[in-house]
This record gives sequence, C-alpha cells and structure tokens, in this order.
Amino acid sequence: MVSVDIRAAQRPDLDQILSLYADLEMPGDKPSDLSAAENLFVRIQQYPNYTVYVALAGDVIIGAFSLLIMDNLAHGGAPSGIVEDVVVHRNWRGLGVGKQMMRFAMEQCRQANCYKLSLSSNLQRTAAHQFYEALGFQRHGYSFMVPISQELPPINDSDRDIAVLAL
Repeated sequence: MVSVDIRAAQRPDLDQILSLYADLEMPGDKPSDLSAAENLFVRIQQYPNYTVYVALAGDVIIGAFSLLIMDNLAHGGAPSGIVEDVVVHRNWRGLGVGKQMMRFAMEQCRQANCYKLSLSSNLQRTAAHQFYEALGFQRHGYSFMVPISQELPPINDSDRDIAVLAL
C-alpha cells in the first residue's frame, strides 16, 4: 500500500482536481470549467463543516473527495457525515489510496461524534460497491434521486397520497 498525505484542498489544486473528476463523468455529463469551479470552491469554503480533500503522493494530487458533516435535530442532535465525489487517479487505483481517504473521512466523522457516515454510488459502479463494503459500509435503505429540470412534472392525486404516507 502506498502512503498518501490527505489535506483540505486549496484553490491552486483545482486544475488537478477537475482532471480527476473528468474520470467520474458519466455519458452526457458536462465537464466543469476552471472558472466555474473557482466560484463553486469559494462557496463550498463558506459552508460550515464542508470540505474538499485531496490525497497527495509527494506534491501530485492522486485522489479527492468531499465531506460534509451536518448537524441534525433528530438522532439526539448527533451530526452525520456525507461523503461525495470520491475519485482516485486511474494509475493509482488498487494501491490503498481510496481506503486511506475513506478511513480519513471516517476518522473526521468519529471526531465530530457523527452517528453515521453515508454515501451514494451509481448502480453501474459495481467495483466501487465492493470497495465500500470491504471498508465496512453497509447497504442501508434506498437512495433516491430526481433530476431537477427547469420545469417540474405535475403531482397527481395518487402521488400526493404516497408522499403523505412517506411522512
């Protein structure tokens, strides 16, 4: 296993981070441009407990992920962690980089007294699912998403009944 340093991302890291995220893109995804990423990075830095991290081999960024530790009114007020956008450079996969990044995220959550760390993974990424399960992540419930477009579809009466039952 190769040893990496993990630290909070900085503005000069964005070029390398965007290059890594290009590997995550699914067909039809629009790549981010540097100017837009810089604006988003400034916004992200203003969120409390939301950090983009990078994994380094020397001074080269070989992995990245985002971690949000959010407060909760439920669960006795215990916060929870959400990890997103996990990526390791294709030449460094299988060398323990991702494992170190996820252990780092778990430790950040443990120190923040989180009751859980969760993530979602595209159904097509079966190798990623095996990776997360090997780290102790468990499949829990369902992950749902709805694409948000300019115009939302109308809600019919049967949809309202389902939504009320879900509450």
